[in-house]
Amino acid sequence: MEGKTSVNFTVQPDDASPTPRTYSNFCAIQHSPFDFTLTFCDMPPLGEREIEQAQRTHVVKAPVQARMVVPVQVIPGLIAALQENLRLYNESFGSNRGPMN
Repeated sequence: MEGKTSVNFTVQPDDASPTPRTYSNFCAIQHSPFDFTLTFCDMPPLGEREIEQAQRTHVVKAPVQARMVVPVQVIPGLIAALQENLRLYNESFGSNRGPMN
């Protein structure tokens, strides 16, 4: 059996074919033993009718924009990348902006 060769490389997104950006202001997360599912939704402002219905049902449905399934092995790197990007964002624009502060 031949010895293994180690190759270091960086994976970069191939933007040769344009992929549209999809806006989302809500993300629901579920998991299984094998992967995490991130469901991205666009939650528009609620009108009077939606508020009345939510008071009755205690549920507001948000249109799903995208659903991503991520293997468990990728999650630690994803979390680290999000934390690093949040740190860089905070350095550039100050502390987090928005209602979740």
